[in-house]
Amino acid sequence: MVARAGKIRRQKPGRIPGGVIDASVALVYRGPSLGGGYTEGGRVIANGCATRRGGLWRAVAGALAILASAAWTAAAEPLFNDAHCHLTNYVQQGPPLREFLEQTMGSKVGRVALFGIPLQQTWSYENSGDFAPTYYLQSDAPLYYYSFTDAVIAMAYRSLPTEQQARFDPMITGFNPADMYGVDHIRRVLTTFPGVFEGIGEFTIHKEFVSSKVAGAKASLADPALDRILDFAAEAGLVVLLHSDIDMPFAKTGAEPVYLSQMKALLARHPKTTIIWAHGGLGRVIHPVEAEATAGPAERHPRHVEIIEGLLADPAYPNLFFDISWDEVAKYLVATPDAVKQATALFERFPDRFLFGTDEVAPKDQQSYMHVYDMYAPIWAALTPATSEKIRLGNYARLFDDARRKVRAWEQANVH
Repeated sequence: MVARAGKIRRQKPGRIPGGVIDASVALVYRGPSLGGGYTEGGRVIANGCATRRGGLWRAVAGALAILASAAWTAAAEPLFNDAHCHLTNYVQQGPPLREFLEQTMGSKVGRVALFGIPLQQTWSYENSGDFAPTYYLQSDAPLYYYSFTDAVIAMAYRSLPTEQQARFDPMITGFNPADMYGVDHIRRVLTTFPGVFEGIGEFTIHKEFVSSKVAGAKASLADPALDRILDFAAEAGLVVLLHSDIDMPFAKTGAEPVYLSQMKALLARHPKTTIIWAHGGLGRVIHPVEAEATAGPAERHPRHVEIIEGLLADPAYPNLFFDISWDEVAKYLVATPDAVKQATALFERFPDRFLFGTDEVAPKDQQSYMHVYDMYAPIWAALTPATSEKIRLGNYARLFDDARRKVRAWEQANVH
C-alpha cells in the first residue's frame, strides 16, 4: 500500500451501524479518507460529519474502493486503462465480468470504464428470418433503448470482491437522451445502486447508420433533454462519455462539419460538466476532415487535427477531453507516417486531454481485446514517455478518481 494513504488492517466479518461487513471486504481503513473526509476510531467521516445508516457503509465502501485502486496501481504496471469498453453487445450478450477481468484484462489492463450498450437490436422475423442479428448493421429492423443494461452492469460489479471492483468504473448508459425524463433514469440508477456508478455513457447523439434506426424521437445536441442530463452530471460529479459524429456521412469535402457548431454551443452551455468526446467525432464514414486542395481561401476549411487543436486551445472548453478508442479511428491515426506525426504532435501539445480506450464490444479474449492498443504501436513509440503514460494511464485515473469522490459525496448527501 502507499504509506501516506493510511493504514489498513483486516477485521473479522461483523456488523457496523447501517450494514454488515462482508468477509470479502472486511477491512477497516485508518487514516486520511481519499473520498474527501477523514476516519476516526475506525469510522469514516465524510465531509466533516459521520454518516449514518446505509450512508456509513457507502462511505466505507467508497474509501475501500479508492484504496484498493491505489494498491493495484502501486503493485502492478498495466499497459493501459480502458476509457471505453462495452461488456455486452447489441443483444445484451457478453462475457461474465469475473472472466473478463481474470482472463481478458489480466495484468495487462489496470482499470476499465465499464458499460453495456443502451440500444437493443430488434430481431424482426419479417426482416431477417431465422437469422438472429447481433449488430446494428446486420438488420434493417429498429433499435430501441434497453434500460435494464444498467442493472446488469451494477449486479455484475457488485458480485465482485472489493479489490476487483476497484478495477472498474461503471457507467450509466440505459437512458434516452431525447427524453426529458432521461435524467430521471440516471438519478434513479444512482439511488438504486449507490456506491457503483461514476459516469454516464457511452451514449449516442449523432451516429452514422445508428441514429436513423433508433425508434422514437431522434437525439440532438440542441435538445433541452440533453441539457438536463448534462446539468445533472455536473451536479453529481458524473463523467460524461458522449458519442456524436462531427459530421454527416459522405459530406462534401471542404465544408464545415455539420455538427461542429452545435457541439461548441453544447460545451459552452455546460462548462462544469466533464465531457469526453468519443472517437474525436470520427467513425467508419465520418473520416478526418481534409482541406480541399482545389478550393479557394473562402471555401477552405481546417483539417481535422486543426479543429481538435482549436477546441483544446480554446479557454472556453477546459472541460473537454477526447478518447481515441475504436479500431476505425486508429486506422486513420496510423494510416501514414505523416498521420502518425500529426497525431503525435497533437498529443504532445495537449497531453492531459486524451484518453486511450478500446471500444471493444463483448470482448471474447485477450488477443482481440488488445487489438486497438496494438494498432497504436507507432504512436506509442513516437510519444515521449510522459505523454504516453498520461494518455494510456494517468488521465483516466485523474478523471475517474475525481468522479468517484464526487459521486460518492453526492450519494451520501442524497441517498437515504
